Amino acid sequence: MIEANNLTKDYGDKRAVDGLSFEVKPGTVTGFLGPNGSGKSTTMRLILGLDRPTGGSVTVNGKPYRKHAAPLHEVGALLEARSVHTGRSARNHLLALARTHGISRKRVDELIDLVGLHEVARKRAGKFSLGMGQRLGIATALLGDPQTVMLDEPVNGLDPEGIHWIRTLLKRLAAENRTVFVSSHLMSEMSLTADHLIVIGRGKLIADTSVADFLAGASKKLVDVRSPQATALGEVLTGLGATVVEIDGHLQVNGLTAEQVGEAAASHQIVLHELTPHQASLEEAFMDLTRGDLEFAAVEAPA
Repeated sequence: MIEANNLTKDYGDKRAVDGLSFEVKPGTVTGFLGPNGSGKSTTMRLILGLDRPTGGSVTVNGKPYRKHAAPLHEVGALLEARSVHTGRSARNHLLALARTHGISRKRVDELIDLVGLHEVARKRAGKFSLGMGQRLGIATALLGDPQTVMLDEPVNGLDPEGIHWIRTLLKRLAAENRTVFVSSHLMSEMSLTADHLIVIGRGKLIADTSVADFLAGASKKLVDVRSPQATALGEVLTGLGATVVEIDGHLQVNGLTAEQVGEAAASHQIVLHELTPHQASLEEAFMDLTRGDLEFAAVEAPA
């Protein structure tokens, strides 16, 4: 388990992490989301003791990371896949780390097979593609068979087969009652992988909730409607306080439930061809929730 309590980090007059408190529990895949500049990477560094907090505390499996006698057996982490000796082979990189914790060669060979690097295990890591480097980084994280696994953008550079593989692996680790904490910018992948979400913006906690509840909150009172009397229906619904937008021949109604839309149409004898509560995607929900916490945002070019 990872436990953060009022975790704060300042760099000069810049506050990167601002009073974060959360728990990452075993048995689930927890997604860690936030816009660029939100403090995700700094938070992960604080968890691993790579940065010292300005205030608050964070523990992994009941202790600060630096107090674990054999940290590779407690926490497996991937923050930067390229953090390897470029002149070493993949196998020798893993063997060197294994010797620091008394981990067997058999375990190294098992992991090389697990991550799909058997054919290139004796090649220099410096010549690896981004995807191969990611696989080596994941093998490094799993080397000590840790109870807690923390991965930053693990699908970067992976092909579709590799993405499916890491998704299956993370779910299997959670099913083994391990703590799995994953940061990613790929909302579509997080929607398929994560069970729980921790969302931050400008260093502060925005949401700590299940994926299902996160999506339900974004989908509340948003309804897709199709009617041959769309103009008349739009006027009725606007009169009831809804916001109505026409998109590709459909009406998207914000502010009323599907039941309220249906009852309003019936009372005015308006025919409906479709009435569907809108299910927001994780990307839509994330963008809506973090809109005010973007540190870097694109500006549309003038026409």
